[in-house]
Amino acid sequence: MQQAALPGFHRVASRWAAWRRPAGALALLLALGGAARSAVAETPLVAFDAGPGVVLADARGVARVVTDPRDHAVVRIAAADLSADLARVSGTATGNGTQIWLGTLGRSAAIDGLARRGLLDVSKLRGAWESFVIATVDRPAPGVASALVIVGSDRRGTAFGAYELSRAIGVSPWHWWADVTPEHHALLRAPAGVARFGPPSVKYRGVFLNDEDWGLQPWAAHTFEPAAGTIGPKTYAKLFELMLRLKANLVWPAMHKVTRPFNADPGNAALADRYAIVMGSSHSEPMLRNNVGEWTAPAERFNYATNAAGVARYWRERVATNARYESLWTLGMRGIHDSGMVGPSDDAGRRALLERIFADQRAMLPKDAPQVFTPYKEVLDVYRSGLKVPRDVTLLWPDDNFGYIRHLPDAAERQRPGGSGVYYHLSYLGAPLSYLWLSTTPPALIREELGRAWDAGARQMWVANVGDLKPGELATDYFLQLAWDVPATRAQPIDAVVREWAAGTLGGDVAADTTTILAEHHRLNFARRPEHLQWWLPGELSRPSPLSPPEIATRLAAFDTLDARVRALAPRIAADRRDAFFELVDYPVTAAALANIRLFDAEAYDRLHDSDPAAAAQAGARARAADADLTRLTRRYNDTLASGKWRGMIAMEPADGQWRRYRLTPPILPAAALLPAEAVARPQAPAAAAAAPVVEAEAAEGARTGWRVIDGLGRNGAAVGAALPAQLSYTIDLPPGRWRLVAELLPSYATHDGDPLRLTLALDDAAPVTLAAPRVTGDAAWARAVLDNRLELALPTALAAGRHRFTVGLADPALILDRFRFDPLPASLPPAGAKD
Repeated sequence: MQQAALPGFHRVASRWAAWRRPAGALALLLALGGAARSAVAETPLVAFDAGPGVVLADARGVARVVTDPRDHAVVRIAAADLSADLARVSGTATGNGTQIWLGTLGRSAAIDGLARRGLLDVSKLRGAWESFVIATVDRPAPGVASALVIVGSDRRGTAFGAYELSRAIGVSPWHWWADVTPEHHALLRAPAGVARFGPPSVKYRGVFLNDEDWGLQPWAAHTFEPAAGTIGPKTYAKLFELMLRLKANLVWPAMHKVTRPFNADPGNAALADRYAIVMGSSHSEPMLRNNVGEWTAPAERFNYATNAAGVARYWRERVATNARYESLWTLGMRGIHDSGMVGPSDDAGRRALLERIFADQRAMLPKDAPQVFTPYKEVLDVYRSGLKVPRDVTLLWPDDNFGYIRHLPDAAERQRPGGSGVYYHLSYLGAPLSYLWLSTTPPALIREELGRAWDAGARQMWVANVGDLKPGELATDYFLQLAWDVPATRAQPIDAVVREWAAGTLGGDVAADTTTILAEHHRLNFARRPEHLQWWLPGELSRPSPLSPPEIATRLAAFDTLDARVRALAPRIAADRRDAFFELVDYPVTAAALANIRLFDAEAYDRLHDSDPAAAAQAGARARAADADLTRLTRRYNDTLASGKWRGMIAMEPADGQWRRYRLTPPILPAAALLPAEAVARPQAPAAAAAAPVVEAEAAEGARTGWRVIDGLGRNGAAVGAALPAQLSYTIDLPPGRWRLVAELLPSYATHDGDPLRLTLALDDAAPVTLAAPRVTGDAAWARAVLDNRLELALPTALAAGRHRFTVGLADPALILDRFRFDPLPASLPPAGAKD
């Protein structure tokens, strides 16, 4: 049953002397329910100066972390990490005589004793999911003047509490995965008070390691754990620690054929249990089986219609080995390696077979084993045709692989005891083109799409496909922040979230500039990802981009400015955080810029070769220089960064010829012999007046009634969404000529499943016209839209020069309006019905 959804953090008191019990004992007040944060002013968990409270580190040493031997293994792991973090920040591991009590209710005799003696009120903490309290307690035991007590409602709650304190003293969750060195503090103090965290907004929250062939697998196999020769227990231990530091609880393991299956080593599942990580498997891997690595019979035998006994035996083997662990069991069946189901030829046959499979799989599992079904790709059509999924099974709704969620739970689905969740892509291998190299999904898109899912009741399980994990640190972090506490995280402006993240990873003095860089990075690459810098699909004839020379010049000038900001910021980064800066900012931002320079200057060479050979040669030289810089930058990541720690982790797209039908074609650069020895700077961009007139959606006139500006999204860094049915009005003065008004939308999916996206548009005094964009996942219009992050709706009436007023009506909160573009039309076209 889904847990009650509450804000993820309640600061109960900061100045709470009035709540002290007689004899100085501390009362723990737990604010349950949907209450807002306490009106009492908040204080941080940790201060770095002298004052009242518990001294965690000072000139004498650091506090000792005390646990009960009977507590869970993950509590001991978290205690060891917390001790190491205190030493890392303070510079000493010597004890200073103070104590941190870390324990789980019912597993820590000392903490249970505090509750029995009335020193700690834990009545409201009992039975809560993954919740914890951090409190200072006076005289908790003879000879102990005070202690900082971290108590969890369950084993993960306790671990989350330890890592929350680590974060408060300045240790980033990414300290190992991104080489983030914490700042040194000789004095650490927990001010007197009590804070409560949890339960989380989403019950199960985690990541899917996927498409690991070109990064995580070669790095693990050859650099980090060559003895295992694969992504093995040493790598998973580091991943599990990261998940706990990010308050996540779920992992789908890597599953390509190049990787040894997770459960092929029984020690991996036991390791996950020690870290209290819930293991699942992807939508195409039912019953925790890795089909590409574990199914040894011919692929056509993976057919429940003709080989039910063999397939069922295969599934039962995994139940026998893993049923004792905390797992999320994927139900259903598709083909080997994410292919369609073998056997039935139509949806009716697939529906009947799947319902039989559900019954047989559930009969193999313990009655209380949580189960999930993901109607992914063509399986969603089977579900829509009337597939009956047992009501206690969680329905995990997928996006379209490009960040736009295809289906939201309706009223009936919201009543299902199993609840709903979301499977969301931050990395993808597949049609129309993959994005595996750099992480460019804007946090604002994550917030909008997952926020809509949350509003619709998808609160049981969120999984992000993070590819190789690096360099997707920010997107992964934000996804899991949001999953832990949807209301609070969603309410923050994206820049504020990124600034806090940048301060914790790179330093407060550079956080504002880092935020500006990353905002521009996401804005530019939202218009076209680095992995999508070709405007034809594999198998089609190549063609240049549709951008005009002024548009290209403006885009490249923006990348030049962004690169200059990165170069100016780099010297200001603390010496011990420069590796982190390179991983988190410099490489992804600079590589994306260089990929654009390489592509567009190579196009310029081809375009200008006959008309202006000198300019063509200079453009070709710039393209080759950008390619060489990309190679050097990637070599630095793999060979010298952090003393070679990440050797093999980063490969430019495409890294090889595998899955060629889904991947970028390597750009063709002119031969060096045709070019000057050195490239010259790019000419200044033409005047902006050369571009078509544009009106940004957020520039609507009048009061914001029923609509809101969405920060951090769209081609100008802002877009518009409708919270209620809304009308937005605009005025524009068009220059001489004839024009077509085009509304640019994000390619989201309508709230009502299967509907097109619709808006109304009224021009001047004319009656409103309804414009609609059908959303058929997989068709040519969808492919163009997800590569452009744009849908276009054109008014079928030509506009003449002069002043025009137009009003747009928005009725579906799924609709996100970016801007209005006015395209020039040939003078000979009639005033109505003008189309391309």
